[in-house]
This record gives sequence, structure tokens and C-alpha cells, in this order.
Amino acid sequence: MATVSLCMIVKNEEAVLARCLDSIRDAVDEIVIVDTGSTDATKEIAARYTDKIYDFAWIDDFAAARNFSFSKAGMEFAMWLDADDVFKDRDREAFLRLKDSPAWDNADVVMMRYNTAFDEQDNPVFSYYRERLVRLSVPHVWKGRVHEAIVCSGRTVYAEGVAVTHQSVKTSYSDRNLHIYERQIREGEPLSARDRFYYGRELYYHRHYERAILVLNEFLADEQGWVENKIEACKILSYCIREVAGTVDALAALSRSFLYDLPRAEICCEIGNLLMQEQNYRAAVFWFELARSLPENDKSGGFVSADSHGYLPCIQLCVCYYRLGDRKKAEEYNRMAGTYRPSSPAYLYNLKFFEATTANPNVV
Repeated sequence: MATVSLCMIVKNEEAVLARCLDSIRDAVDEIVIVDTGSTDATKEIAARYTDKIYDFAWIDDFAAARNFSFSKAGMEFAMWLDADDVFKDRDREAFLRLKDSPAWDNADVVMMRYNTAFDEQDNPVFSYYRERLVRLSVPHVWKGRVHEAIVCSGRTVYAEGVAVTHQSVKTSYSDRNLHIYERQIREGEPLSARDRFYYGRELYYHRHYERAILVLNEFLADEQGWVENKIEACKILSYCIREVAGTVDALAALSRSFLYDLPRAEICCEIGNLLMQEQNYRAAVFWFELARSLPENDKSGGFVSADSHGYLPCIQLCVCYYRLGDRKKAEEYNRMAGTYRPSSPAYLYNLKFFEATTANPNVV
């Protein structure tokens, strides 16, 4: 059986740290906690689970803190979690089975699904694979002050059936990451292609649309950029352009993604949404139908919106066909949407609407 050190960096996580550690403590062989300056009870909570607690002076560099945490690991593999991550019971059991399987013999890097958004019944609707464990005997390093990633050239194994669940309790989006990037720029440290993508995304999140457009275009012009990030950048660019220039230019930004790969369901749905705003329902139908036909490719490493392959195109096709005067198809697609998300407010609203208008044709 492989041995695993759980390595975490934390700061002021008293609200969630115990929840995280309770979900994984029995599945790992060592817990390493690196505190970057907590002023609450984080370290006291950590001490209930481990005596391997270290201080690391925060220098606006997540990769530096991650590398320090991995340097303290004493087992065969190092694994990372954030304090607001958890292992669901089924995932912890699957993880234990994986530890006891021969799969570890051929793995230097273990990729696990990261579920970060959920529907009304707590089913994941947005996920992507992350490098979750690394064999410590293989050369590796965390890179990136923000949105850090492990650089490792070892053998990669995908852990099927095991996921980490992100359960944030934060109610607002921090400007911390934006400030770190801006400090990096002030200090003259070049932004990598990956940094530029995430910097542009941070600018969008904080409604600095014109600066985001500039940065994202610079990223798209960089040959070093990863194709999955480029496709996502086209989507974010379209959001920014829509705010400052309108639908036509936003559509052009989405279409730019076709330069990098075949259409993705997420992009097709965004195009359909823009066409709906222009009341071009017939054209929107084409793009939503295309989204439904495209397979999920969760091994690409990119962000995967399960809704974009099923629920979202169906619920929007319901609206489109209703506007086009085809009530039968509208009801059919609403029923399809309900098979994906039976507790969706939009699906339930449409269901009542169709029932009411069947009983009383004068209801509009």
C-alpha cells in the first residue's frame, strides 16, 4: 500500500479546517500543516490532528508555500488540499481502494477530479482534473504565485471514481489574487502565459473589462498558451467585450475559439445565449443542438461544465421553441431538462407554466 502525506497551507481557516481534516484523516498516513499567518484558532484546530505544524512567512506566493509544505512530507506521495475542500464518504472509500491497488506502482502523478459547482441536489455540474498527488522521489516543483500548479515529468495516472469536493463558505470574492499579480508586475517579474490568462480572468471578475480585454488578447497572441486556457480565454473575453462593445463583437470572440480546437459545448451554449438576446431563436437552436451532440472530454484538463452538455441547452431550447411557436417541442425539451436537474427552478417554473396554459389557453 502506498503511503501519503497530506500537505496543506492555511491561514485563518477555523471555520472549515476541522471539516476538511475529518473527511480525510483516516485515509492518509501523515498530515502536514503550514500556517502562513493565522490570527484565529486555525493552528489550535490543526494541533488536534497533527504535531507537524510549521510557520511560513507569507510572501504573496502560493507556489513558495506549497513547495515548503511538500518539503516537510515524509511519505511516498505528497497530496494537497485546500481547507475548504472535503472528501465525500464515497470518495474517501474509493481513495482507500486506490491506495491499496497496483495502480500506484505506475504513478508518479495522480490526477483527481475537482468538483467545484453543484446543482440543487448537490450533484457536481462543474469540474476539472487537477494533479492531486506526486511521488516525492520524482523531481517536481510548484510554480505560479497564484493558481499554482505542479510541474512534474513523471508518469501520470487518472484516479477514476475519486473526486475532491470544494465547499467554500466565503460570501464574496477576494481581491487578493489581483493584488498578487499586480505586485508581481510592479516587481518586474514576467508573467508566464498561464499567469496572463489568470490575471485577465481576475481583471474580469473585478469588472476591469477594458484591461481584461487587453491582457486576454495578449495571452491569446502568446504561442506558449495552453489550448484549454485559450478556449476559456475566448469565453471570458466575450463576457468583457459584451460589457463594452455589444453582442456582435462578443460573438466574434467566441468564434475565435474555433482556431484552437473543435467547438466545445460550453462555447456553443454561450453563442446560443447571445443569439437569444438578439431574439434570433432559430440560429440559437442550432448552437444549443450542437452543444447537446458534443461529447464531454474531461481528460483534456480543461474546465468541464456538465450543464452545457445537457441541462442548459435543453432548458434554452425550451424557450427558443416556445418563442418560435412550437409548444410541443418546447415542452419536450423542458422534460429533457428535468431529467438532468429535476429540482431546477427554471424546469419547475416551465412545468407549471405549461400545465397552467393547457388548462387555461388565455394564460400567457
